[in-house]
Amino acid sequence: MMRLLRRALILDCDGYETPLFSADGRHLAVRGNAYDNSVEVFEFPSLRRVLATTLGDPSPGYPYPQEWRDQMQAWSRHNVAFGARPGVLWIATPAGTLVEVDLETRQAVEHDVLTGSRLSALAATATGELLVAGSGGDLVLVSVLSGSTQNCTANRDTSRAAAAAFLETTAEVPDDGDDLETHLVLTDGARTWEADDLATTTAASSTDPTWLQLQAAINAAQAQSE
Repeated sequence: MMRLLRRALILDCDGYETPLFSADGRHLAVRGNAYDNSVEVFEFPSLRRVLATTLGDPSPGYPYPQEWRDQMQAWSRHNVAFGARPGVLWIATPAGTLVEVDLETRQAVEHDVLTGSRLSALAATATGELLVAGSGGDLVLVSVLSGSTQNCTANRDTSRAAAAAFLETTAEVPDDGDDLETHLVLTDGARTWEADDLATTTAASSTDPTWLQLQAAINAAQAQSE
């Protein structure tokens, strides 16, 4: 039986793609949202955010100009993948290149794959090769050679250890926990909030996550009406 856990990752808005785990289970990538071509990567089991970037110019605000909508469409929503090498995220670009991002050093290296053809999708096989699709109908299998590549057994053992470590830091939501938000311990990868903290906070700055600004405004309005 699947059970809800108290420890949870909260993102800034909505419209994100399905989260993607690395083969060794030590990183979690979240692509896109309804307003930005964003990529965020979190360590697991700590849930500490190690990368947050926007592909192209950030959202200029509503109503969106045509140039920005064109840019959003140029970037595929399925253009990130983890290969076999731990700590590396791959990003496919509209220019036909693959960007190799080292999550520890934050260094990025571009590799030409389908120059002149927009990369429309990127995925990793079970053995760590990269499968790249181009807008012209091309399908390319890329083998990434590395002396530090872990085999499938090592990745499986590491990911199981990461999952076990995560379970040790949290607890299940009680069976009678109908109001889920009162039981969650939330993190955005930088800060952590207990349910009691969020129920009483009435101040937030413009640099805080959108959801936190809304929560503070709702709490302040309720306090004024009492």
